[in-house]
Amino acid sequence: MKKWILVLGFIGSLFGEEKFFIVERESSSLAIVEEGKVTDHIKNMKDMNHGVVKFYGKDGYAITRDGYVLRFNPQTNQILNEYKTSKSAIGFVVEEDFVAVANYDDKSVDILSKELKPIQKIVTNSRNVGIKTYKDYLIFAQMDSDKLTILKRNPKEKPFFTTFKEFENVGVMPFDAMIDNQNYIVGFFKSPYFGVIDLEKIDFSQIKILAQNNQPVLKVPHFGFWSLGGKQVFIPAVGDNKVMVYDEKFNFIKNITTVGLPVFTSLSPDKKYLAVTFSGEKFPIVQIIDTKTLEVFKEFSFDGKVLHLRWSEEKPHLYISVNDTNKLAVINTNDWALSKEIFNIQKPSGIFLYKE
Repeated sequence: MKKWILVLGFIGSLFGEEKFFIVERESSSLAIVEEGKVTDHIKNMKDMNHGVVKFYGKDGYAITRDGYVLRFNPQTNQILNEYKTSKSAIGFVVEEDFVAVANYDDKSVDILSKELKPIQKIVTNSRNVGIKTYKDYLIFAQMDSDKLTILKRNPKEKPFFTTFKEFENVGVMPFDAMIDNQNYIVGFFKSPYFGVIDLEKIDFSQIKILAQNNQPVLKVPHFGFWSLGGKQVFIPAVGDNKVMVYDEKFNFIKNITTVGLPVFTSLSPDKKYLAVTFSGEKFPIVQIIDTKTLEVFKEFSFDGKVLHLRWSEEKPHLYISVNDTNKLAVINTNDWALSKEIFNIQKPSGIFLYKE
């Protein structure tokens, strides 16, 4: 028996356990949750309002509202380095040997080493958003100049990136983007379409997104709130109590009526369920949609604003940050019931998953 316990323990150590890092918005910190309880806090994380965390291998990175990038060890929970790129940074990407940061206020893009040493600053004279990578390309949108920029990695590394292609007058005020296979898809605040760069052909096209009755969608939330599930795309409508469903070519399928104005959609790992959060008076509610029937089949109401959620990849759990009451709620997705509540988390928002 002892031998089997040792073997199981060894297998568990090989595959690692899930570790959740939760942004504590007003405490300049990250709370760490393991095995259903808070085990640590990383302090002195600068302004974590809208803080975002990403992982690459055994490194963790966080970007802050006041323009810092912080590198930390997600196993020991220790901050390793920090670098301030600007007064306000909006997005970043992490690759094998660099970190790229899109800045708002000093209107530039910073290229840093993995240890956060400055390599290159690219001045654009525009607020920059939607930064993504594809092969040797670094792609971002210039919000103030209605321009999309593709930089290409220089093999000689001096400079690290050079301009490869720019598309001008693509749409009014680009604001966010995502990569779907070889396509860079960008949204606009003031244009009734999306822009798409085919990064193999290096050409630009427009996709009109139409809702029910062929009414164009003039604005959608950030693409981080979309969910791509195989042959379906789920988009929270703006100003309407609906989640819009399209096929992979953006042909309209259906509008799913929801209890309030949807803000965030998140697909379960098996893509069978879609969790939806809301704004306004419906902030405390989460609805679950069956992606086969395209109907709401479960609803939960909490005692505070729900700001984010994250599906476990190993267990039948859905973690929900309830900001006002300083806790995570955990839903058991086998019986769709509240399993437990995790306290000692101050004003939680973003939930980020790391697997050792």
